[in-house]
Amino acid sequence: MNEQLGLKLDRLRAIFAPMKSVIVAFSGGVDSTFVLKVAHDTIGDRVLALTTTSPTMPEHDRDTATRMAATIGARHLIISSNELEIPGYAANPINRCYLCKTNLFEICEAKAAELGISEIVDGLNLDDLHDYRPGMKAASERRVRHPLVEAELAKAEIREISRSMGLETWDRPASPCLSSRFPYGTTITPEGLRRVEDGEKILHALGFRVARVRYHGEVARIEVESSQIARILEPEIRDIVDRELKKIGFRFVTIDLKGFRSGSLNEGIVNSASALRPD
Repeated sequence: MNEQLGLKLDRLRAIFAPMKSVIVAFSGGVDSTFVLKVAHDTIGDRVLALTTTSPTMPEHDRDTATRMAATIGARHLIISSNELEIPGYAANPINRCYLCKTNLFEICEAKAAELGISEIVDGLNLDDLHDYRPGMKAASERRVRHPLVEAELAKAEIREISRSMGLETWDRPASPCLSSRFPYGTTITPEGLRRVEDGEKILHALGFRVARVRYHGEVARIEVESSQIARILEPEIRDIVDRELKKIGFRFVTIDLKGFRSGSLNEGIVNSASALRPD
């Protein structure tokens, strides 16, 4: 780890040091795991990791969050919460993430009040400020801090420091909720979520580490890394993917020739996202 990253890590520790107690909104991903690790290393058991689970959360992510909190040695609270019960959420509006984050932060605030915890933080990083992130508005409406942004840490830097700390999440692919596989305006249903998760499990079992099954009703649009497109189009692999995804309920299976793009369903709306960001 170079000197500049060391200084940023020191800055992050200095953010946590004066906190009497803190809840980390914890998903088990790269960013929130790093936040939890640094917070716990700095102020110990005054840190509580809080994870909400629901049908929109992949099973693998729940397992990872549980394992990483235990590895770090942090207190970990898991609360069941079904986003599909949030008014308007299942209709999948363009501000769906705002509804989800509002729900998450309300749960965090309630638990902080119950336990007398003074601070709430999340894993938003510097790069996230340049993407379409309506959930940021939910944080701005509540007392949620973004310590990675305050320390001016970008994603690549977080991965590098995580690697130097021995965190297994350092190279973990992004894993947003399963609702992100549905184009805005497409109704999110339990059956659709099941198809998406089962489809991605099939792709992972075939060795595609980074894969998305985008839900378009009867059509599954598959995104894999560009370097893996030739492999998924090999006759044997192609036939397995087509057969197995049809077994779980899709009628047509397609491959996106542009390959995997994180947040690809945000394409075309990022330029207008600033209107939904907090000032």
